Amino acid sequence: MNEGVAMNVLLVDDDVDFCQVLARTLRRRQLDVLLAHNGREALSHAADSCQRIILDLNLGGENGLNLLPALRTHFSDSRILVLTGYASIATAVESIKLGATQYLPKPASVDDILQAFAQAEPDPDLPISPRPVSVRRLGWEYIQRILLENNGNVSATARALGMHRRTLQRMLAKHPPSAV
Repeated sequence: MNEGVAMNVLLVDDDVDFCQVLARTLRRRQLDVLLAHNGREALSHAADSCQRIILDLNLGGENGLNLLPALRTHFSDSRILVLTGYASIATAVESIKLGATQYLPKPASVDDILQAFAQAEPDPDLPISPRPVSVRRLGWEYIQRILLENNGNVSATARALGMHRRTLQRMLAKHPPSAV
């Protein structure tokens, strides 16, 4: 990344095991890594000069999207990568609007993460998948969009979708269907 300059990375994820593994791997790449498992801990590192931030969208009971503006304010010169196991088009667009510089779905390799940080501009030559998105994935994307419109409120989203709240909660607890 930067030759001869220590690069600080703030890793914000509620999964402690995932944080430990990713932090260890990033440290092997000569990066200094600070860990935070919620928004309060992340903002407590505001005095540290973090050039890169890796943010999970699902921070236990917290929504990482709500944390993005505060991170952008406290770390104005940092590149923020949203790395999530619950990727959707709606959250990708909203993340970029709120100040993220990149967005990656989990699982992503450390090389993918470092490449995303290195890429300063959008890539217009990015290949387009020849296969359309699956119907299950489209449904999941729609649910994510309605959830975003209701500010993460599951009850309001269930009402808007005309389904029972518990059914929606079970659907949200599962991993998203594959795109193809």
